[in-house]
Amino acid sequence: MAIAKPPYRADVVGSFLRPDSIKAARKARSENSGMSAEELRAVEDEAIRDVIRMQEDAGLKAVTDGEFRRAWWHFDFMGMLNGLDIVQREGGGIQFHGVATKADVPIITDRLSFPADHTMLEHFKFVAANTKVTPKISIPGPSAIHFRIAEDDIAVADYKHDAEAYFEDITATYKAAVKAFYDAGCRYLQMDDIFFAYLCDPKIRAERKARGEDPDWLIGRYAKMMNDAIIDRPDDMLIGMHMCRGNFKSTWVAEGAYDPAADAIFNQTDVDIYFMEYDTERAGGLEPLRLLPKGKKRVLPGFITTKTAELEDIDDLKRKFEAAGRHTDINQLGIAPQCGFASTEEGNSITMDDQRRKLDLVVKTAETIWGEV
Repeated sequence: MAIAKPPYRADVVGSFLRPDSIKAARKARSENSGMSAEELRAVEDEAIRDVIRMQEDAGLKAVTDGEFRRAWWHFDFMGMLNGLDIVQREGGGIQFHGVATKADVPIITDRLSFPADHTMLEHFKFVAANTKVTPKISIPGPSAIHFRIAEDDIAVADYKHDAEAYFEDITATYKAAVKAFYDAGCRYLQMDDIFFAYLCDPKIRAERKARGEDPDWLIGRYAKMMNDAIIDRPDDMLIGMHMCRGNFKSTWVAEGAYDPAADAIFNQTDVDIYFMEYDTERAGGLEPLRLLPKGKKRVLPGFITTKTAELEDIDDLKRKFEAAGRHTDINQLGIAPQCGFASTEEGNSITMDDQRRKLDLVVKTAETIWGEV
């Protein structure tokens, strides 16, 4: 039976808790304990088949590989671009609330471009070959390069002296990526462009101002990068965009309502589907949804958290959607968790059973409110 095309009422951001088999294989590989690259890939293949089946069994119509071949949601993809490397550096890493990531740092060594043999094209093809529903892949959005790389870590003089040259090369890199994924068969590509939400945080806005950057200008420029990268895609390719405020071991980085970025994300980008974190008061109110233009665009408010095991009450979720419906057409809404379950290989502080119950709740909520998934 043919599967309906996205968007769907129930969806997922993309990452899942890594199974013990992958953790053990990757540890053996890193410790030179006789685990070959081919053996690691075979372990990953089997685990990915399992996580695809889990998503299908839950009733989801779009599935991912759980990001099982990655350590990070963004650095793996970025490090596979021409002109960009990930290095280990003392004092590196990202500071979350009470915990820091490992000391990986992205650096630019040469002009940026998208390689024709980018490894994640094959990652997508593996999912497509092993699912009965819609295969999806999530990659970091274009703003991740600009936001995450310090000026001192840019070796290209043109990028330092000409901001537009830098932005234009990032855009061209992503435009090539979109085309390459389409040519690989991808019809549902998700960009995790979380820095729109970061730039709504008063502290982060102040930090950017102290560096001589206007956070509102950055929001607009990031929107232009996204829009220019996807605008020429074929009509049968949908683009999703995920926004959150950080997700590492159940902690976070940013807070603040979407108001400063809402117009840019909804009206200055040609994105089709928006995954928006909305599981705590840190995300602010639902009022920004009023700026969603009427039509085919869809927002999936993340009322269901991936950070804690407690299962949300279905009646509370229904009330939240009633509240959201006061700001936008409820038929332009759906449901997804607020973020992935494991934005890095370490994963959030929940169990595999917790993860599955959350997926079941996503599907149940969609069926309850819209009568469909």
